[in-house]
Amino acid sequence: MRKLVMGCVVGALVLLSPHSEARPPVPVNGLAAPSLRPAFQVGVASWYGEELQGSPTADGEAFDMNGLTAAHRELPIGTKVRVTNLLNWRSVTLRINDRGPNVPGRLIDVSMAAAKSLGFLGAGLALVQIEIVRRPESPRREVGLTSPSAFPPGF
Repeated sequence: MRKLVMGCVVGALVLLSPHSEARPPVPVNGLAAPSLRPAFQVGVASWYGEELQGSPTADGEAFDMNGLTAAHRELPIGTKVRVTNLLNWRSVTLRINDRGPNVPGRLIDVSMAAAKSLGFLGAGLALVQIEIVRRPESPRREVGLTSPSAFPPGF
C-alpha cells in the first residue's frame, strides 16, 4: 500500500510541477544559438518478457527477456540509456534495440531483467526517468526513418 501511495505522490508532483518560462538564447553576431534540449525524459515504463522471447527486434536480433534492452519509439537503435525508477531510485543502463511501446501513454518498454533490476517486475508499470548515456557509434538504417542519426525533439 505504501508503494502505491508513494507512486501516486510522485506522479502528482510530476504533473503539478511548474512549466518553464525559459526561452532559447537569441543568435549573436549571426551565429546560431546552441539548441536547448532537456537532458532527460520522464514517463511510464512497462516491461515485456516471455511472450516475446526469441521474437525478432527492430535491430534484427532475437529478443532476450534476460538481456538489458529496451524499446523506445524514437531513439536510434543502439542508443544506451540510463533508466531510473523514480519511486525507489534504482537505475540500470539499457540498450535500445526495438521499437515500442505500442500502448499510448507509455514512454519505454524494458526487458524482464531490466524491470527486475528496477524493482517493478510485480507492479508492471513504473514512473521512470530516461537519460542518454551514449549515442550509437554508427546509426543503422531503419525503415521509415528519414534521418537515422537524428535524435527526437527533446533529446
